[in-house]
Amino acid sequence: MIGRIRGVLIEKSPAQALVESAGLGYEVDIPFTTFFHLPEVGVEVTLHTHFAVREDAQSLYGFSAKLDRDLFRLLIKVNGVGPKLALAILSGLDANQFIRCVETRDANSLVKLPGVGKKTAERLLIEMADRIGQLESQFAVGADAFMKGAEAPIAADSAIEEAESALIALGYKPQEASKVVGKVAEEGMSREDLIRQALKSMIPAGR
Repeated sequence: MIGRIRGVLIEKSPAQALVESAGLGYEVDIPFTTFFHLPEVGVEVTLHTHFAVREDAQSLYGFSAKLDRDLFRLLIKVNGVGPKLALAILSGLDANQFIRCVETRDANSLVKLPGVGKKTAERLLIEMADRIGQLESQFAVGADAFMKGAEAPIAADSAIEEAESALIALGYKPQEASKVVGKVAEEGMSREDLIRQALKSMIPAGR
């Protein structure tokens, strides 16, 4: 089991990071909440990881916080929730926000996530209620902690297009992604800021 990786960040995108460690380049699938924490390319980064082996693939999933990694491991144990959906959940809600949803039985915030229907939301609330205690020792107040670490603004048109593409890759419909990004876009905003604000507008803060 590969539980952590430390190395130089070679490439990054909202869905994946390429980390070079000991001469090897590791492609690591990540949620948006981890992407927001990544340093500049060329800087050392440490990710808490989960290594999954299937008959047709080997995948490495990475998270900036150990709490997010541990929550990911609990999520994929829920019936009907695979790694892709677990990443989508952790892209729309950080671990603290998800824990609050479970504790307050907030299904409305969960169904706003791509791929999470009413039945899946209800299943998550039921099954995770018994498992959330495993994370209590790591729980930290501050649902917006992931807001730190924004990159410098880039060209407005490019930032908007990349933000829309990132939301579409997460599972949102193109029209929905375009509408919500256009609604939150302001002059000088970076791609990361656009994605954050778009996700916050779909999933109200404090949930």
